[in-house]
Amino acid sequence: MKKIFPLFFIAVILLTACSGANVTATEKASATQSGEKPPAVETALETASRIEVKEEALNGLEINAWIPWYGIESDLFNTFVNDFNSQNEWGIKVVVENQINFSNLYDKVTTSLPTENKPNLVIALPEHAQGWYADGAVTNLTNYVEDPKYGIDSNDIPFVFWNQDLTDEVRVAFPAQRTAQFLLWNETWADKLGFDSMPASSEKFRQQACRAQSSMLSDELAENDALGGWLVNTDSMTAYAWMLAFGGGVLEEGNYRFLAPNNIKAFKFLRELSETNCAWQSAGADPIIAFANREALFITASLHDLPSVARAFASANSTDKWSVIPFPAEHNGALAVFGSSYVIFESTDEEQLASWLFVKWLLDNKQDARWVETTHLFPLRTSTLSLLGDYEKTHPQWKQAVDLLPEGELQPQLASWRTIKVMLGDGFAHMYRVNVPSGQVAAILAQMETMAKDLSK
Repeated sequence: MKKIFPLFFIAVILLTACSGANVTATEKASATQSGEKPPAVETALETASRIEVKEEALNGLEINAWIPWYGIESDLFNTFVNDFNSQNEWGIKVVVENQINFSNLYDKVTTSLPTENKPNLVIALPEHAQGWYADGAVTNLTNYVEDPKYGIDSNDIPFVFWNQDLTDEVRVAFPAQRTAQFLLWNETWADKLGFDSMPASSEKFRQQACRAQSSMLSDELAENDALGGWLVNTDSMTAYAWMLAFGGGVLEEGNYRFLAPNNIKAFKFLRELSETNCAWQSAGADPIIAFANREALFITASLHDLPSVARAFASANSTDKWSVIPFPAEHNGALAVFGSSYVIFESTDEEQLASWLFVKWLLDNKQDARWVETTHLFPLRTSTLSLLGDYEKTHPQWKQAVDLLPEGELQPQLASWRTIKVMLGDGFAHMYRVNVPSGQVAAILAQMETMAKDLSK
């Protein structure tokens, strides 16, 4: 035993030196004259920051944050700013400027970057951040994220959120909000049609959609004969998700590739659904109302749509059970995850740290939970779920979507995705608008690939 104690203390000293932590011991009381044992000595770990900014330099510092929102999201963000300004221990002041939407924000930020009027912090799309990073305007957040004092635990953030903002191993932004594109499925109606489980493959999806359409022929109403299956959605994220579900995508070895065998299979499958009336579209159809009225067995939606769907079922006095499901794939399912990110621009060391401290505060579980309850999007931190037990109970489909996150996939981590995704949506919509035959979808994909190469030059 006499040899063990010295070795133990040597090990502790070495470990402490390697970690860079300063350990201080404070004795709270001494032994009393009555012979009582003194209380145990407590140690407090002080973690030193590797960011060379003195905290007193932050006091009174003002940072400008530009946001793309209006309405509920803008109101909540302003509430957060007021709370942070009145509560933060450093004396930092955040000033907000609303840029209305992402497109306007991107244009104004890009114009401002060569000037002194550029913002310190913006909420933008990841592809915007990647473009600004290529121009040398964006702060690499790696040192802030990994800082012993000011950093954040990356293990608490889902992989599909965490990795979207990386470019060449550089953290060009940090997740601000995330949602996903998925399918909604009327489980009660499917059961009545003879299906006791969600479609786990494209073929089973086709079977359910076609049987729903066939069921519409059994009544005396001619106007609903073409309804019943999947109500077509031509959003770019829908096209992207279907491509992923068939094992395709838009990239191959870092370059855009649309004319690929699995993408051809995906688009051919979708066009065949329409050709057999198992998928339908109508310019005047509200997909949520159609879903609640059993006019569509499947619709496409994102997280913020879920409360509207619940209200539509209530308004229709429908007791049908409906669920969130991924786009059907042969192995698991496919989910296209997307959203906005916090971007900090190059400025003084003090302004950059102040901006990061505000971002980190916004990512605290309390603020993260309030974002979810207001916007109905994903929590950015897994640990935030512990604060959302009541929300889960009243929003079961939201919980289903959260449980699907392991199946979520990234968007291309390229600045050019800003324009390519618009082209993808336009091409996908054109395919339906002109009723391209299923045998000719390769021509549409070839045009997309040519345009993608031109746009990404």
